[in-house]
Amino acid sequence: MFLFFVRINENNVYCKITTRYENDSFCKIQEEIFMSKTLERIQLIVGKQLGIESSKVTPESNFQKDLGADSLDIVELIMAFEEEFEIEVDDQASGEISTVQQVIDYIEKN
Repeated sequence: MFLFFVRINENNVYCKITTRYENDSFCKIQEEIFMSKTLERIQLIVGKQLGIESSKVTPESNFQKDLGADSLDIVELIMAFEEEFEIEVDDQASGEISTVQQVIDYIEKN
C-alpha cells in the first residue's frame, strides 16, 4: 500500500511517498518538481530582465554566450534571484555562476 502526500508552500512543491516498508522516504518526483518550479521562476526573471522569451531560457543556457547578458545584467539577475528566492549570493559564488543550471544548483543548496 502506498500513501502519496503533496505539500505546497509559497516557494516549493514537495511530494512524499510512504509505504509500510518505507517510512517517509522522499520520492524522485520531489526533485523534479522542485527543479521545474525553480526553473520556471528563473525563466520568468531572466526573460523579463533581458527582454527575451522565457522559453529560450534552459538549464544549459549560458547567461552571456547564449542569452546576451552583459556584466551589469548578471549583477541585476543575481540581485533578482536573491530577492525572489530569499537567499544571499556571496561575491565568490556570483562570480562563478554562468549558467541557469548553476543558479538552480545554488538555490537548491541554499
